[in-house]
Amino acid sequence: MITFKDIQIKFGDFHAIKNLNLNIKEGEFFTFLGPSGCGKTTILRSLVGFIKPTDGGIFLKGKDITDVPIEKRDISMVFQSYALFPTLNVYENIAFGLRVKKASKSEIDAQVKEIARKVDLSDEQLKKKVSELSGGQQQRVAIARALVLKPSILALDEPLSNLDAKLRVQLRNELKELQKKFGITTIYVTHDQEEALTLSDRIAVFNKGVVEQVGTPREIYNESKTEFVCNFIGDINRIPAEVVENSALKQYVEPGKKAYIRNEKVSLSPIPEKGGEVRLKGKIADQEFYGLYTKYSIEIAGGGTLKTVRTESGLDRHKVGDEIDLYINTRDILQY
Repeated sequence: MITFKDIQIKFGDFHAIKNLNLNIKEGEFFTFLGPSGCGKTTILRSLVGFIKPTDGGIFLKGKDITDVPIEKRDISMVFQSYALFPTLNVYENIAFGLRVKKASKSEIDAQVKEIARKVDLSDEQLKKKVSELSGGQQQRVAIARALVLKPSILALDEPLSNLDAKLRVQLRNELKELQKKFGITTIYVTHDQEEALTLSDRIAVFNKGVVEQVGTPREIYNESKTEFVCNFIGDINRIPAEVVENSALKQYVEPGKKAYIRNEKVSLSPIPEKGGEVRLKGKIADQEFYGLYTKYSIEIAGGGTLKTVRTESGLDRHKVGDEIDLYINTRDILQY
């Protein structure tokens, strides 16, 4: 549905986007993920029309929209700050785009009330000033204002970043449900790996203006193609060189390559699935209790430290100073 072809974006001498080629399917929840300044918001703004690429083309359903004005692209955007009008009530905020399009009064009223119901905004809330609403309610107003125009694409630029952690998780779930309900192609920008993994059908990981990997959340997490992706997504161990050298891991790690393994894939119990399992001996140096799970730092016999995560069952009695065995399935090792 959306194709970025050979896109380059420069600001003076600064190369913000370097030769981007990307395809996004109709109905997908597609996320641009990466650290601050990596180019993800720049490419989103180029899709919406706020920024014109220095080179290359943007295509929507096969049509070149690179030079098409913003208002004719059929794309609605929800900003990080929501960009609501503080002097207008909720109803007027949602109706704003329809008024610009010169829809009739009856049409505006019907569509505003219909979209308000779909995003769980009550008739009473429609009469309130946006400043009287909670952060979560304001986010729903911003989404309603975008969706009431019935765009073919919804673009969201870090819409949850200003909310507290608990509300962020709640609205993340609501956002995914809304996207499923409307079936609208959604482009989402975030630096939050957990958001990207839980919300997305596919993810593009950006780094310094370049897409390092495109894939499903499971592919990005379990089959990271580059060292940057493997370090940026989730918690991971770089397996110390001395651990490789002093164990059977030496047979499995290619000379000169760096070896990594996800924390939760370092097991404190033998791995039922046989084949390529390596056992290491160590001692618990530190532990951090998180309620649902505990993180352990384990000093490996012969040098080096590995971290692991153990889901809390109430049966574990591991403590700092305990000698313990670790188990690694060599198929879980990532090498770069």
